[in-house]
Amino acid sequence: MGNFTESLTNLNPVENKDLIRLFRMTASLMELHDENPFKIRSYTNAIQVLERLESPIHQMSQAQLEKLDGIGKGMAAKIMEAIQTGTHADLNRLLETTPEGVVKMLNIKGIGPKKIRTIWKDLGVETSEALREACEKNELSKLKGFGAKTQETILQALQYSDDSKGKLLWAEAEPLALDLLQFLKNRPETTAAELVGDMRRNVETIDTLHYLICLKTDGTWPAFLHELPGITPIESISGPFVWRGLLEESGLKLEVRLVPERRFANQVLLYSTNPAWLTHPLNSAGDTLMSEAYGEPAASEEEIFQRVNLAYVAPELRESLRVLELAQENKLPTLVRDRDLKGILHNHSTYSDGAHTLEQMAVHCKQLGYEYLGICDHSKSAFYANGLQEFRVQAQQQEIDRLNQELGPFKIFKGIESDILADGSLDYEPAVLGTFDFIVASIHSNLKMDVVKATDRLLNAIQNPYTTMLGHPTGRLLLRREGYPIDHKAVIDACAQHGVIIEINANPRRLDIDWRWVEYALSQNVLLSINPDAHSMRGYEDMRYGVLVGRKGGLTPEMTFNAKSRQEVAAYFAERKKAKGIA
Repeated sequence: MGNFTESLTNLNPVENKDLIRLFRMTASLMELHDENPFKIRSYTNAIQVLERLESPIHQMSQAQLEKLDGIGKGMAAKIMEAIQTGTHADLNRLLETTPEGVVKMLNIKGIGPKKIRTIWKDLGVETSEALREACEKNELSKLKGFGAKTQETILQALQYSDDSKGKLLWAEAEPLALDLLQFLKNRPETTAAELVGDMRRNVETIDTLHYLICLKTDGTWPAFLHELPGITPIESISGPFVWRGLLEESGLKLEVRLVPERRFANQVLLYSTNPAWLTHPLNSAGDTLMSEAYGEPAASEEEIFQRVNLAYVAPELRESLRVLELAQENKLPTLVRDRDLKGILHNHSTYSDGAHTLEQMAVHCKQLGYEYLGICDHSKSAFYANGLQEFRVQAQQQEIDRLNQELGPFKIFKGIESDILADGSLDYEPAVLGTFDFIVASIHSNLKMDVVKATDRLLNAIQNPYTTMLGHPTGRLLLRREGYPIDHKAVIDACAQHGVIIEINANPRRLDIDWRWVEYALSQNVLLSINPDAHSMRGYEDMRYGVLVGRKGGLTPEMTFNAKSRQEVAAYFAERKKAKGIA
């Protein structure tokens, strides 16, 4: 990504993800307008091809695109048009004939283009607001193919969408935040600048970018803040010491706070710490970090911690009061780091719904310096994700044996992401489950559950002797879909009882198990595994977000399962199967 000004004015080449998004929108709009299914299929095929490309698509020629299996001359021309103009003729035509509000309705989770077409054509609903009103008047449930349950699901999705407006995932906000930080630091008017607030504490979703700056001269705010492209100043809530604005494209709020240079470190601490932390008494005299930070100027945050006899606590850990106690006892844990991880577990290949072959996933993993890969394609019940029937499980395992011979000492562990069925049982019969080195058990279907049903379903899966690891425990998709409610303590306690590892799903859209429950899992001696749930080679890059979540919850290398060596992991899997009576 370029500098902040460039990123806001879209001067950079169109990225792969942006092209894929354009063509997905085209396919959805075609389905909405009930166009030729073969033409829709040409777009969905092209999307699948583009998703598998690792190199920048904008650097490819039309001739190179035409040679890709599944693209063809016509589609290659559309891709080139999108690269050069940011759009293409089919999309423009569809957008011209579709109300803007209907286009936005395509983003509502749990409702597809065909249902939106019915709502639009039969009810005349063209906005999310009108859709909400139709639900509240019970009009939607009377449409053919809908019903009260679908109506309630749509109403909940609309509410969740409203609550998520003006927010970005931490991973999405990071490049914007760092670009602006660099921009502020490099201005001749500033002597210091720092990113603070939720971004510095690695909170999973962000609604405001907070900065502190020091200026070389006193006086009015420098003009460059008022002239930042893509940012609308909000004068009504700005003042002599705080400048506020709105990032137009993302909807994020921006807050730049002016502080004296001699008190810069004090203010960084104050604005990078959970308020409950700042006001918590540290001794019988009632001293707090807040009172100390408002005291004498300090050269660094570390100095302020020293003044109150506390070990320095990293910003991401300034949430739990238990961490404060550990800091007072000088017993802060050594947090897991990227370089502690020895392997990558829970990944997908073209055997199910991945973009790259098993061999490509394995070779790339090895090239990144890891010792092992755990492949966990979807099980047979996940038909929508090309889940593996038994004969395909056997074929994959034979390929794994061959690749292990070729790539050794690097090792591919035979895994599966087994669907947890409605009654909590695992996909496949025991004879098939026993052929895997390890099994990640996850819920992917029938997500509308109350806390009792969801918890019982997980508990049944956890006590299954074949379950090695619990995948994304709540099924949430941040800013898109709430997870099903579960009794976290009961689930974690069951994992402790049955020796089941819990996944920290590192996909920035999931980050599940939530960092707020990592501390409790550790207190129950439950191992956690940082897994990217990678569906492509690029998906391995998400590991860093899982590390951030683990660190925020106080995760140590010792309690991180995939910080174990290849030999340790192999021994763990073998010993666990033996202990569970699995041949």
